Amino acid sequence: MIVNPHSSGGKTGELWSEIKELAHKTIGDFDFALTTGVGHATELAGSALKQGYEMIVSVGGDGTNNEVVNGFFENGELVNPEAVFAVVCSGTGSDFIKTAGIPRDFRQSVPMLAGRNYRLIDIGWMEHLDHSGKKVERYFINIASFGVGGAVDDLVNRSKKLFGGKSAFLWASFRAGLFYQNQPVELELDGKKLERKIFNLAVANGRYFGAGMMVAPMAELDDGIFEVVILGDLAIPERMKLSRLIYKGEHLNLSKVEHFRAKEVSATSSETVLLDIDGEAPGSLPARFKILPKILRLKIPG
Repeated sequence: MIVNPHSSGGKTGELWSEIKELAHKTIGDFDFALTTGVGHATELAGSALKQGYEMIVSVGGDGTNNEVVNGFFENGELVNPEAVFAVVCSGTGSDFIKTAGIPRDFRQSVPMLAGRNYRLIDIGWMEHLDHSGKKVERYFINIASFGVGGAVDDLVNRSKKLFGGKSAFLWASFRAGLFYQNQPVELELDGKKLERKIFNLAVANGRYFGAGMMVAPMAELDDGIFEVVILGDLAIPERMKLSRLIYKGEHLNLSKVEHFRAKEVSATSSETVLLDIDGEAPGSLPARFKILPKILRLKIPG
């Protein structure tokens, strides 16, 4: 079990003793480690897999899930194709679990660790620029997006989340929604080239981002394709209308919203366009995205 004690504004650290006690009752003895900083969960997961651990449990939020999943891969391949990824949710946005059907309450998700059942799910691979301008590769399990999402992540990650994760996301989304300047991007979707001015664009494996926004209601974790949702050149009144509809997934009929499906996506821009990867802000465009179909074993009940 890889535990991010700082997730959910530090609540995970406060709850860890209860989570640990319930896990012992559920699955018996297990090993665990607490993360100490950015990237540590990836190191811990990779090391544990090389030592032969059969299941790696992410205890935290979407960012922790992302880091742990990245630890499953090395040099473009799975460290152990038979290893299982599991989630005990304790995060701010907690969006991946909504598509995966994992309960938010650890009292319900910890019992799911028992048994050996799993389902094979897709993972996204991507290449992008980090904050130093270096080209890097990484993986994502839920949604990669760029545009206002990157600006929102930056605001959320710098906030103290005193009133909880959803409130932090709502406040950051409100601020960014008022002041974000739409940006031009050049896109290629399975070879089809497009030019758009965007408010945001989601390359979706899962359905939700931003603490409950159902940006891609048609997305499935195991269908071998991305749902690409473009929120176009929205003016402020259109952004306000979007914010009322997107939590229910009722935004796709808006005039400046487009939906495509693609296995490979690339994006460039003449401006600095920030990325949002599973709720984290790792860098900017240009970026390439590719679906890896049914490659990861996700723990399910039984």
